[in-house]
Formats: sequence, C-alpha cells, structure tokens
Amino acid sequence: MRSIFHRFSIALCLIAPLTACGLADAHVIPPPTPTKAIAKGDFILVDKSDRVLIVMKGRTEVARFTDIKFGDAPVGHKQFEGDEKTPEGRYIIDARNPGSRYHLSLHINYPNTADRAFAAHQGKSPGGEIFIHGQPNGSPVKRLPHDWTDGCIALSNTEIRKLWGMIADGTEIVIRP
Repeated sequence: MRSIFHRFSIALCLIAPLTACGLADAHVIPPPTPTKAIAKGDFILVDKSDRVLIVMKGRTEVARFTDIKFGDAPVGHKQFEGDEKTPEGRYIIDARNPGSRYHLSLHINYPNTADRAFAAHQGKSPGGEIFIHGQPNGSPVKRLPHDWTDGCIALSNTEIRKLWGMIADGTEIVIRP
C-alpha cells in the first residue's frame, strides 16, 4: 500500500513540469515532519541520599531509576570546579548530546546565578559541564559499581536511553541531598 505522500508525489508529477518529478535539477519535496512526541515526564527528582532518580508527569511517578552514581565526593553541594561533587538545588535540562564520551548525555544548567556568585565571592570557578549520562563509551560493564563521575549523575546505558526518550529539553530537575 502506498503512502499518501507517495500518491501525492505521483499526482504532482502528472500536473507539474518534468523537472518537478525528479528529472534534471529537480527540487525534492521532503516528507512532512512528524509531530513532536509528548514528553512522558515533566519533572525530575534526584535524591542523592537514596540514590534514586524519579521522573514525574504532574503528580504521577512515571519512572524510577535506582542505584545511580555521582561524583567521587557525593556528599554536599557542588561549589567549585574540581570538587567532584554533584550539585544540589533546582536546575533545568537544557541540552542533549548524543555523541558524548558517555552513552548519551543530558546537560544540567549548573552553575546557576547563585552558584556563580558564591564561587566568585570565594575567588574560584564554580565548574560546569554537569550531565545525566550513561556509562563511558566502550565500557564492558553494565554499571560501574562506585561513584566515579566528576559531579555528573550516571545511569546504566539502558536507563539513560529510556530517560532520553521520556523528557524534553526545558524539563526541571531538583537534586536533593
């Protein structure tokens, strides 16, 4: 069975000049863009003490990932570049990187204004490049067994693929101690 687009293209070829039918310098009409999928989650809660990442849609939990990993110094809020702490507070997922050094990565907009101001007052850099991501590319293990990031939140590759498809850029994330 031919698609509506294919039938439309054939009809267009019958009534348009030959150049519109794919001959000599033809302009190809792309298929219609699919409608954007509705995000399954609109809020992320990370509880560092319980090592859990919860995806919410309104007041309903739609996914839970456990045994998540953090920076090498997981206790406390990230304040400075190199402290290997995972930030705590309210942030936004503001970008995604399908080609990162880790299996997929979702960027968290740390540092915010307060983080930058605190670090500047101390004469230091707040650091940055904080992501939720999978395992290192090429890693033979499903999940490294200890905290190993420089402040990011690490999931298994299966979990980050699921999360990647559940949320949109602009999703709010709260990271609790």
